[in-house]
Amino acid sequence: MIDKNEFESIRKEIDDLEAKRELLIQKSREIIKMSKQVIYAVHRDDIKSALKAVEAIKREKIGLEKLSKEDVGSDMGKVAMQEYVEALCYYEFVRNKKIPTRSDLKVSTEEYLMGLCDLTGELVRKAVADVIRKRFKDALIIKELVDGIYGEFLKFNLRNSELRKKSDSIKWNLTKLEDIIFDIKLKGKL
Repeated sequence: MIDKNEFESIRKEIDDLEAKRELLIQKSREIIKMSKQVIYAVHRDDIKSALKAVEAIKREKIGLEKLSKEDVGSDMGKVAMQEYVEALCYYEFVRNKKIPTRSDLKVSTEEYLMGLCDLTGELVRKAVADVIRKRFKDALIIKELVDGIYGEFLKFNLRNSELRKKSDSIKWNLTKLEDIIFDIKLKGKL
């Protein structure tokens, strides 16, 4: 009545999918962890450690890309890529005053834009640190960058999606930066 071989085949298929899902989650967590290490190292001006972590992330990303081509029932790969974008953009900005493109990073449009939204929060932290260290012009450069990112996001027609909600954070981060720069100018430091 029941084809037991069919059910055995289905069980194997489900087990294989679950193994791939677990591997995707594991690799994603590793990329997220290393991305945080990059950001933390850059905030501490430890570019050597940041570079090591960047190289490690790039190696892990290759494996994650292979896994992400299949639908395994987890969005962790997308989250990891957003963290990757945030970390590498922050690293490149601090190191070279440049934001990599999505083709430089080899990520999807959504992953890139979501990562840029998160990047603005790290840039606010950097601007505050710059002001504490009396690097007022660096804080102004950051404010101008976030203003530019915000201006570009305003040109999108983002519907009520996760990206639209996340893009709202850019506005709030820009407001914080404007307040910081205003304070600096009032004190005659810029």
